[in-house]
Amino acid sequence: MSNDAVIEVSQLCKSYRNSWRSSLVVNALQHVNLDVQAGEVFGLLGPNGAGKTTFIKVLLGIVRKSAGKVRLLGAPEGSRKSRRNIGYLPEQLQFSAHHTAYSALDYYGGLSGVSAARVRSCRDELLQQVGLEKWGRISIRKFSKGMMQRLGLAQAVLHKPQLLILDEPTDGLDPVWRSQVRNILVDLRNQGHTVFLNSHLLQEVEMVCDRVAILDKGHLKFVGSVDDVKSQMGADVNSQLELELLGSQAAIQSALGETVVSSWDPLANKRFMIRLKLNAQDDVDDCVDRLRASGISIVRLTKAQASLEDAFLSILEESSQEATDSVPAKD
Repeated sequence: MSNDAVIEVSQLCKSYRNSWRSSLVVNALQHVNLDVQAGEVFGLLGPNGAGKTTFIKVLLGIVRKSAGKVRLLGAPEGSRKSRRNIGYLPEQLQFSAHHTAYSALDYYGGLSGVSAARVRSCRDELLQQVGLEKWGRISIRKFSKGMMQRLGLAQAVLHKPQLLILDEPTDGLDPVWRSQVRNILVDLRNQGHTVFLNSHLLQEVEMVCDRVAILDKGHLKFVGSVDDVKSQMGADVNSQLELELLGSQAAIQSALGETVVSSWDPLANKRFMIRLKLNAQDDVDDCVDRLRASGISIVRLTKAQASLEDAFLSILEESSQEATDSVPAKD
């Protein structure tokens, strides 16, 4: 572990026993090793049931680990010392209906050890940062889901924590405010905060995170920078081309012949976006010649770049295949 690690996880395991069948054990986390460095935005990825929420709850001391070691800000998970410097936004934060935005910040500020005077001095600035500057005295009964989420982000950063743990922070937000939240996260990183982010929106993770971890069925499958993850795709994606074509679908399919089409997305006005797997420049030249000879207009042609989503799905597919291969064949 690095001396600059804000989160240190070593051989973390968490198992549950089925309440109906005590002999049935569910291994939610299995020998997870991970560290998050000070001042980085770190993304946790994984499909439903991967163990992401359990991992976050163990970090916060809400759920007890079965084995292993966990330290946050140099202290054991769940300790008062570490909690004082952590801001947390759960996936579906519920505010009591009697609150206004101001009184909610007063309440959560008190839970975080922030004096009422200090909350009053910074609450307007915080609400402005999340676009709620005109809603301070309004009952949160009138708040939309997105507004509640933004208020949740404000309470998480109210006490200026060293570490911010966010579980699906852009859930319920429109594209404009998803972009604003990304900007807020970058600003927090630039101010020296560490952000641990759990999100299923891979495009957003790709834009804001310095490093990511991929969790699947309780196993940690990968840890590294976004570029490191995408490099796992190797030559398979890098040998593909994306083309935006104008023409009839039948004519395009006829011109392509037996060329391997990885994806086919219809656009408006007889336009199509396709991805082709071509292994050599001669294959590219031949494909272009056949399309043009069939009267197909090539609006755009670019070399395909692996996205985080491509790499994520590829790693999960490999994980699934490994699990299948490990199952002994029946006689």
